[in-house]
Amino acid sequence: MNLGALSMTRRHFLGLSTAALAGTALYAPAESLLHSGKQAPLPLWHGFNLLEKFMMPHCGAFEEKDFAWIQETGFNFVRLPMDYRHWTDPDDWTELKEEVLREIDEAVQFGERYNIHVCINFHRAPGYTVAQPGEEKNLWDDREALETCALHWRHFARRYAGIPNDRLSFNLLNEPALVTAKKHYAVIEALVQAIRNEDANRLIICDGRLYGKVQPDELMPLGIAASTRGYEPFELTHYHASWVQGADQFPLPSYPLRKKETLMDKSWLKEKQIAPWKAAEEKGMPVMVGEFGAFNQTPHSVTLAWMQDCLELWKEAGWGWALWNFRGAFGILDSGRSDVAYEAWNGHQLDRAMLSLLQRYL
Repeated sequence: MNLGALSMTRRHFLGLSTAALAGTALYAPAESLLHSGKQAPLPLWHGFNLLEKFMMPHCGAFEEKDFAWIQETGFNFVRLPMDYRHWTDPDDWTELKEEVLREIDEAVQFGERYNIHVCINFHRAPGYTVAQPGEEKNLWDDREALETCALHWRHFARRYAGIPNDRLSFNLLNEPALVTAKKHYAVIEALVQAIRNEDANRLIICDGRLYGKVQPDELMPLGIAASTRGYEPFELTHYHASWVQGADQFPLPSYPLRKKETLMDKSWLKEKQIAPWKAAEEKGMPVMVGEFGAFNQTPHSVTLAWMQDCLELWKEAGWGWALWNFRGAFGILDSGRSDVAYEAWNGHQLDRAMLSLLQRYL
């Protein structure tokens, strides 16, 4: 593991090869966990998203106790959705802050210590985010944004080169939204090439388009895995979510949820949320569920009933999953629900019913 400082100078930035960033370069697919031709499924990872570097201005170090508790309760996976601005000079997005990167190093080391797979994700990448405010430059169309994003991923690839894929993976962008398959492919190919120039075998996972809802079939030639979401029905999972426009007008959800003439039940979930992704998997693209959960304003009984159907379907599909989040409004700890009999646990409020449900599907 090379955790030493790497200088991200202007020379380094301008030295990124044109071929690697043009979206047309050839590369060798990852050899470990992914191989040419039809891919083997991903390991059955089950765990949580940890949000210490999720969004500015909050920027905390990842906590070792979270990794210890996740292992203690039987899980083996964490996804780290991060905002690149945490480790970036605000005056020069090609300059990276070593002191912040060392905190990410710690998370990788905690994963090794507690036998937990660590998936590094750029929730906000140079030039793209689903969050507000948006980025000034557009990753899908702007050359500088693409070069900068590739520089960041190149740094991470070099920093963690050689760590086995069963310990570490890269999840390139969070939920590409309104982008065409053609533009998506061009950007992802450039980022994949930048990574594989430094670490040819790194396991790379890509979210689906349309906020993670549509399987990224266009990426099939790149030898990557895909990540779907578990947020449907949206009116159920994001009931009264303050960051979703109109969510305060959603009716009180039940499950199964009826929307006009459509009954959104387990059969509907299988048809709409499982079948298209299974088709992609059968063509050679391994799948996992990178995020799922329901906000704390959804009635607890409704949340658990919906969650059980999702978990059963994912187990049947052979997919791993990661709850959003561990501690917080979607999670098993300190979720702030008004209709849960919490259990005092290690100084936190534990939703034992939700934890027990998750554990049944490990």
